[in-house]
Amino acid sequence: MPTLDRLLIAADSALRTLSGASHAARTYPAAQTPGAALDAAQRRLSGALMRVDHVGEVCAQALYTAQALSTVDAALRRQFEHAAREETDHLAWTQQRLRELGTHTSVLNPLWYAGAFGIGLLAGRAGDAVSLGFVVETERQVEKHLESHLQRLPSADSASHAIVRQMKADEARHGAAAQNAGAAPLPWPVRWAMRLAARVMTSTSHYL
Repeated sequence: MPTLDRLLIAADSALRTLSGASHAARTYPAAQTPGAALDAAQRRLSGALMRVDHVGEVCAQALYTAQALSTVDAALRRQFEHAAREETDHLAWTQQRLRELGTHTSVLNPLWYAGAFGIGLLAGRAGDAVSLGFVVETERQVEKHLESHLQRLPSADSASHAIVRQMKADEARHGAAAQNAGAAPLPWPVRWAMRLAARVMTSTSHYL
């Protein structure tokens, strides 16, 4: 595919992600788990946690799009694009759940997207092994983050639990696929910087 076409596809992905126009290809995990009614405090907590998860999916779209754009390996590009499509499901699911909870997505989503896209480009320029290593470390951190949300979500909110469980399973597969594709381990300063950036993002998007 010509470079211009791939740039246009990347731009289209950014617009769809930030405009909320993404649609899931798979069934909504919460469709059969309405759960009990939540009180105001429970709804606020679930809404804040799901907003953080939605931001994570905004960043995932940016990362995978940038990495697919950076690699010259056609098979690896397809792997990144496949992962991005599954992340699109997560994006749509978390957005739908936020609507059901009566709350908003992060107002800083354009900033999160731009930052993650830039990081994805840098990882891609460093080589495919490093780019894959970045996926492995990202997904490892996301799995831990989602597990913490499963512990923090109100027990009555079975709908949000169902979404987060499916997301966690998908992220584990993405990380394993990247590892099997030849990921290189990242040095500890890079892993530390990634954790710090994630902490800033999650603490901010909990409220904004």
